[in-house]
Amino acid sequence: MNNLVTEWLSPPENLSLLPNEVHVWQAPLRQSSAQVEHLAKLLSEEEQARAARFRRERDRLRFISGRGLLREVLGRYLAIAPDQVQLGYGAHGKPFVIPMPDLQFADLQFNVSHGHELALYAVGRDRPMGIDVEYVRRPIADLEQITQRFFSKREHSTLLALPPHQRARAFFRGWTCKEAYLKAIGTGLAELDRVEVALAPDIPARLILTPNSANWWLHTLEPQPDYTAALVVAIAQSSPPHLRYWRIGDA
Repeated sequence: MNNLVTEWLSPPENLSLLPNEVHVWQAPLRQSSAQVEHLAKLLSEEEQARAARFRRERDRLRFISGRGLLREVLGRYLAIAPDQVQLGYGAHGKPFVIPMPDLQFADLQFNVSHGHELALYAVGRDRPMGIDVEYVRRPIADLEQITQRFFSKREHSTLLALPPHQRARAFFRGWTCKEAYLKAIGTGLAELDRVEVALAPDIPARLILTPNSANWWLHTLEPQPDYTAALVVAIAQSSPPHLRYWRIGDA
């Protein structure tokens, strides 16, 4: 059972970020031509080269929008221009802010996910986190084969026991929880089958039989009616974070 977030606010001019807060941002990836042109100018040379490698124009525009808006979000916290944000990447591609002298919130942590036409960004301080979003209206022709390969036996059995009309949403709920956890710990998706999630739609999602699961807080949400998402955050002093929800970009 996901939490439908109904109020995503425009951020204040002076954005604060308390130590036990995590801010979740949503942004539409379909932006106006003028906005895409503006966002493209914010990208690094490496990001511009990545954008140019997309074969489909739609994918190129979504990448520019998602990465440009991420830079605008991070620039707000770091109190620097978006094109001055320096990003690095971990061994499995997880992005991070490269520390620079005199940065505001030098302990900034973030994660990002794109699904269909929506981007989600999670931002916090001094604690790793992972976020994933999926478009649930997307058809899955080989759902049973996918769960047999990447889900545990218990997850696979639970999913197939559901009525057919509930399986896709339950599948994406489990997938987002697994991927958000793996992104939080900074490993690749090859370890999907090592993460187990409670899939029954009538109970809260939780990590089960997962290494160090007690050290992580899992939260599921619906940022839009046709999307499901999961956020995983390292627990600080056994206290889950306080969440705030913001929106950015063209409506």
